[in-house]
Amino acid sequence: MTVPERPDVPLTSNRPPAPGHRPVPGRPAPGRQPAPGRQPVSDKRSVSDTRLPSDTRPKPDRMSVAEKRRAADGWRAAEIMTAAERRLRTAGPRLAHGPRRPADFEEFYQVTPPWDIGRPQPAFLALADAGVLRGRVLDLGCGTGEHALLAAGRGLDAAGVDTSAVAIGRAQAKAAERGLAARFRVWDALDLPALGENFDTVLDCGLFHVLTDDDRAALVLALGAVVPAGGRYFMLCFSDSVPGDLGPRRISQAEIRSSFADGWQVDAIEPATLAVTIDPAGIPAWLASLTRR
Repeated sequence: MTVPERPDVPLTSNRPPAPGHRPVPGRPAPGRQPAPGRQPVSDKRSVSDTRLPSDTRPKPDRMSVAEKRRAADGWRAAEIMTAAERRLRTAGPRLAHGPRRPADFEEFYQVTPPWDIGRPQPAFLALADAGVLRGRVLDLGCGTGEHALLAAGRGLDAAGVDTSAVAIGRAQAKAAERGLAARFRVWDALDLPALGENFDTVLDCGLFHVLTDDDRAALVLALGAVVPAGGRYFMLCFSDSVPGDLGPRRISQAEIRSSFADGWQVDAIEPATLAVTIDPAGIPAWLASLTRR
């Protein structure tokens, strides 16, 4: 912590320590300067350190048992993901933020990953409340299916695809428990035409930002093949204001616009929050709204 200089208050003192004072290891005692060649210990964190301070975790006394279990699983999954990201660094800087193989997501879903909050993302719930979701809805990279289930609960024909068999199994179980007719399949989002279906609304929470440049282009082509003119695509992704470099790729507005320059109209790109289990403040995100031409 940096103490601001004030001309009337010295930064050091020759007074003896107060009774009961215990020195902090690694910091000079009051009245003493650091030894030559040594720097004072600072409690500042590097912007590249993506670990969250402990006081940002949900407070246990304000959480239900289910919320406590989900948060604990989220932190455990975050540790798995961080280890995976560090392994990817050995493959070169282009892979520092991914891409992730289907097998990686199977590993993450051995516990509850941080993005699996057990309810729809607030940004997508607001779209549903505004009546923007319509027609046949596809939840792209659906995970455990909350957004397909949101659409099905509003009376829409809804489907979800994901490469994780574990996540799809959980989504199917949720649909059965809630009595909803949403359909879920283990499927590659880059191979949407092979589904043999068209969709009026596509929801993407956290898929676009884990793709390589080549896979982004493939996804845009796949979407163009299954979304007719006038169809909508809503995408929630990490924004380029997220600090650090672990986790999904940071996405700028310019990248979104350039990726969808051909055949799509960018209606809006708005600041949003991606809710996660491990930080009640969420992650800075973009909510992009696009229409197929």
